Amino acid sequence: MKSIGGFYYVRCENTEYECKARGSFRKSGSSPVVGDRVKISVPDDGFCAVEEILPRKNKLKRPALANIDVLVIVCSTVDPKPNFTIIDKMTAAAVNNAMTPVIVVSKNDLQNGDEVAEIYRKSGIAVFQCAPGSADEAQALLGYLRGKVSAFTGNSGVGKSTLLNMLFPELELQTGQISEKLGRGRHTTRVVELFEQNGCYVADTPGFSTVDLQRYEMIDKERLQYCFPEFEDYLGQCQFTSCAHICEKGCAVLEALREGKIAPTRHKSYVAMYEEVKDLKPWQFK
Repeated sequence: MKSIGGFYYVRCENTEYECKARGSFRKSGSSPVVGDRVKISVPDDGFCAVEEILPRKNKLKRPALANIDVLVIVCSTVDPKPNFTIIDKMTAAAVNNAMTPVIVVSKNDLQNGDEVAEIYRKSGIAVFQCAPGSADEAQALLGYLRGKVSAFTGNSGVGKSTLLNMLFPELELQTGQISEKLGRGRHTTRVVELFEQNGCYVADTPGFSTVDLQRYEMIDKERLQYCFPEFEDYLGQCQFTSCAHICEKGCAVLEALREGKIAPTRHKSYVAMYEEVKDLKPWQFK
């Protein structure tokens, strides 16, 4: 649930144990991170210990977080306007890491977000339009996240904190208490923690911005096409098996783009991401 200064706080049913990790983890170079499912020993005296890390479905490098079910990407209609390239990099990174991407369009009270929402609904991605006063959408999102581990990301100013406080009113209070204990300002702490709220496990990841995913989650050019869900129906239908879906003759993805089945902004983002990685070697991704 939480990791601070070499101590790991592990939830077993309704009990939380303060644990140290076995030295074997340091030797292997794989330490427990928040979100890990682990086996622990609970002696009659002395410290509990993390004995084993169970297989992970995914793991982010920064913030250090494992087994995320849903990545909630928050973008705003105005101030700042949506940056589709960045949003699409986030959705692709989520798919590439076995996370389900979800888009939350904020500030709909300032400007209608239907156009932005439609781009991602057409892409097969769940979209919620949340703003102060849109209680129904917030409750629908809460229902979607119930029973799952979720992390929230978004650029500065998009309203991520407002959204979190709308969904999980107690989260801000708990975060503040932890920060006071650490002797740091609430907005500067880098502690990652899972909170259980309304049946949801939500990762409190201060400072988790889209920059982190862009820096650490590059996607190989061969894998990239599978990270855009709306391409799926057309893969394997191109004239050439080596089709990159950029400008090739007989490309089924480009045909779907011309027919309006794929949003132009999404394909533009795909091309930009492909160009970034097309000349990289496999070892450069490690």
